Amino acid sequence: MRAQRLVDLLALAALILLGLSGYLTWVSADAGNGRLPVHFTGYSITKAPVTLALAGVVAVVVTKLAGTALRRVLGGLVALLGVGAIVVALSVRPDGPELSRLRPELSEVVADHVTQSLGPAPWFALAGGIALAAAGVLTVLTAQRWRRPTARYERDPAAAPADQWKAIDAGEDPTL
Repeated sequence: MRAQRLVDLLALAALILLGLSGYLTWVSADAGNGRLPVHFTGYSITKAPVTLALAGVVAVVVTKLAGTALRRVLGGLVALLGVGAIVVALSVRPDGPELSRLRPELSEVVADHVTQSLGPAPWFALAGGIALAAAGVLTVLTAQRWRRPTARYERDPAAAPADQWKAIDAGEDPTL
């Protein structure tokens, strides 16, 4: 599998995993005493995973149009975005007062004993961050071997202009 395709697949996997983590439960707060548990999605706690995923995919798309040096810079940026997603997945653990700020109905509940449980979404965000970081590192390492986007349409330097006109007259495309 070519490095370009692998980077595309990793970026797509990161977009799916990080986007999914924004809509799954990150934290559930159960106050007990017959009250309903409150579920917090990743997007209500932090918008960082979805934002980082979109920025990473845009950077990967731009690498298709860039030269080798800019590809390496963009690959480094994608790797940093992936590391940022990993940090968010590992460090965002809201406590009681922050949850009461997000959902005012928990303000009287926080005074009681609240049991918090983590949902599966931070693991999706962690996997998406790892995929995004891997896409960035792979881009930096293999940028010189990527095909240029205009290479298909460039003419053969060995062919004389008269030969190209003859090929056009014959109904052939000299750019292929």
